[in-house]
Amino acid sequence: MEHFVWIDNKQYRKGYTTGSCATAAAKVAALMVLEQTIIPQVSIITPSSVVLDLDVLEASIEGNTAVAAIQKDGGDDIDVTHGMLIFAQVTINNTGNITIDGGKGIGRVTRKGVRHTIGSAAINETPRRTIEEAVREVIGEQRGAEVIIFAPEGEERAQQTFNARLGIMGGISILGTTGIVTPMSDESWKKSITLEIEMKKAEGIDKLIFVPGNHGEKFAEQLGMNSRYVVVMSNFVRYVLKDAERLGFKRVLLLGHLGKLIKVAAGIFHTHNHVADGRIETLIAVLALMGASAGFLQQIDQCKTTEAAMELITQAGLEAVYQKLALRFK
Repeated sequence: MEHFVWIDNKQYRKGYTTGSCATAAAKVAALMVLEQTIIPQVSIITPSSVVLDLDVLEASIEGNTAVAAIQKDGGDDIDVTHGMLIFAQVTINNTGNITIDGGKGIGRVTRKGVRHTIGSAAINETPRRTIEEAVREVIGEQRGAEVIIFAPEGEERAQQTFNARLGIMGGISILGTTGIVTPMSDESWKKSITLEIEMKKAEGIDKLIFVPGNHGEKFAEQLGMNSRYVVVMSNFVRYVLKDAERLGFKRVLLLGHLGKLIKVAAGIFHTHNHVADGRIETLIAVLALMGASAGFLQQIDQCKTTEAAMELITQAGLEAVYQKLALRFK
């Protein structure tokens, strides 16, 4: 495994997902049952073909059942699951079938549209597959196994995630499509937004209100808008619009602070500052098209924030600029 990635001339350490932890824990627990001995380290191959050699913690064996834990390491992309222990309890039997479920600290699905049946454990498709494959490799084709993934800190940690918003209650989700966490990657964040949009579609909602963050969400509430329609999109404007189009939503509204949404009027569909800015420049361009004087445009150019520019716009009676900006979103 190449353990680092370079971003903007700075080195960041990679990590591994909760899915990789669950897979490794299940594999080594199955091995310990068969060998009836504690195993201190286990190797797995992630879905992205990276080999991980992971230390085994809190291992125990009792007859045909073993328990093992792997500590989650997010590398330099620290999230709420970093450092927590992901456990697997594996009981080997003679059924020939492998079942996978969640225990303490693993969330349960309570609403439609989250790619799981209601009542099932929030263990995503790729981790389910890798857990089953790893256990099958160990026990062979004739034996069966009951696998329970659990995380004692999961319920507490989940309070800092989007899980409750997605209808996943009681714990964290076991995630990961590649098995590896790449620092500064937005992929897991985008996927959680997609799940929320899909969930709203499954509930019969046909229009959405996209807001950049919590402030936009509170603003929508202050305006009396139905919170069922609201989705926090972060900076991913193009991504959420494409998702809404893919799923056939009839109408979307972008609602938020001028400093964010004015970028969309300039054709900037990822609104983080590290991608692009152009806020004041866009204001100046639209005000110029409205006939604002050169002296006024120079005053706007000296503004450090959109709030400061808005004060000047109000004083000049040029609030019509906001409607002009909104029309540029089309």
